[in-house]
Amino acid sequence: MSPSLVECIPNFSEARRPEVVEAILAAITSVSEVSLLNHSSDNDHNRTVVTFVGPPLAVEEAAFRAIQKAAELIDLNQHTGSHPRLGATDVVPFVPLSGVEMAECVLLARRLGERVGRELGVPVYLYEEAATRPDRVNLEDIRRGQYEGLKAAIETDPDRKPDFGPARLGPAGATVVGARHPLIAYNVYLTTDDVSIAKAIAKAMRHSSGGFRFVKGLGMLVDGRAQVSMNLTDFRRTPVHRVVEAIRREAARYGVSIHHSELIGLIPGEALMDAAAWYLQLDGFSPEQVLENRLYAAQSGPGAGAGFLDSLAAGTPTPGGGSAAAYAGAMGAALVAMVARLTIGKKKYADVEAQMNEILNQAERLRRDLTAAVDEDAAAFEGIMTAFKLPRETEEQQAVRAAAIEQATLTAIRVPLATAEKAVKALALAERCAALGNLNAISDAASGAALCRAALTSAGYNVRINVNSLSDKHAGELFLAQIEALEEKAAGLEAEVRKSLAGRGGLSL
Repeated sequence: MSPSLVECIPNFSEARRPEVVEAILAAITSVSEVSLLNHSSDNDHNRTVVTFVGPPLAVEEAAFRAIQKAAELIDLNQHTGSHPRLGATDVVPFVPLSGVEMAECVLLARRLGERVGRELGVPVYLYEEAATRPDRVNLEDIRRGQYEGLKAAIETDPDRKPDFGPARLGPAGATVVGARHPLIAYNVYLTTDDVSIAKAIAKAMRHSSGGFRFVKGLGMLVDGRAQVSMNLTDFRRTPVHRVVEAIRREAARYGVSIHHSELIGLIPGEALMDAAAWYLQLDGFSPEQVLENRLYAAQSGPGAGAGFLDSLAAGTPTPGGGSAAAYAGAMGAALVAMVARLTIGKKKYADVEAQMNEILNQAERLRRDLTAAVDEDAAAFEGIMTAFKLPRETEEQQAVRAAAIEQATLTAIRVPLATAEKAVKALALAERCAALGNLNAISDAASGAALCRAALTSAGYNVRINVNSLSDKHAGELFLAQIEALEEKAAGLEAEVRKSLAGRGGLSL
């Protein structure tokens, strides 16, 4: 069984006084069970980002001690820096790594937030997966106006009332605490000191102003050089290399280029493999071709998938049908990848090799996303259970609880709906493999299609059961319409698979 590990990446509004940074790091490492992985300070931003990991309760305690120390040593009234901020400890995200569901990180965030507000008198806002209001999911919405703007608004504007702690700001400001998926903090420096170019490029990149989904960006001047500072919140759906190449093209419009780039904190290896495969034009690349990955798989043994099946069979609510749907879809996509590989390089199928290479790339992406959805679905259900456990003694608590339940239910609909969409995409690839792929593997293509159809059916059940719990009936109708459209499309694809089986393989179903 994997050890329970949570990652915490707090951001502190200090970089220019090394003794303060060291005191905060000492507070973190005073908790023996946590491991400090990385810290990075930027004098222009006047900000330090720290990464540490450990068991959930140890990480929670280390985060509290760090916030407490920062509140003692950092005065926001004296703070200047180019990066937006609300507090001495500006933001504290928890990220599940292993043996921990997102729902547990949500509980960590809420527990920590309540303690910080109660014991330290620091206002706390909850964001991302821990948010109890939809308008507080995005960090930039909470940080609007920064410390100076919030100082007046927090006492007069009901919408700026914190989730925990007093509705007033002291010199430590406010802290934003939450739970989220892995994020890549990535900065690109340009061959110019003209900050207006960096701001224009950042505007073109960030989603809020029409750029890439899952990209947040700012343009600023750092060390005398224009910088595009970004957070990539879902590197699987918006990969790093795609953003870098878009920046390169935008920069060329202004007669400049990329000077260098930097990571703030750590990056998942998967993101680097994706970038390497793209730049090296490794069509058909599989993570299994990485030596270290193959060694790890060999050490894990051939029955590694049994762990999930054991969990599925256990008498616990999660993982359940939604996770099983994603697992089935991932197996379907894996079979598609197998058929594509058995077709590529065969002289008999040279005329479809380009198509098979593209099918292989898409199938591997879908397999990866659907595998990740196994845990995402379990976490979504845990999120509903967490929301139902919120206090409801007062009218205000009842309102917060109701909003949290609605938000968690929406997540529990969107996750299996995304699984359904990916399953249908994989089914379409299976249909192409059945029609064009290696004839010796046509039954494998059909098996992949059947698994994808099963994934769609199971995901559809999960969407429908959760739609029944929504208070927003109009939104529920839209979700149901999406599932029905996917089921109609899948029926057509299944019919095509049967035609290919009959015509190419002599099989009738």
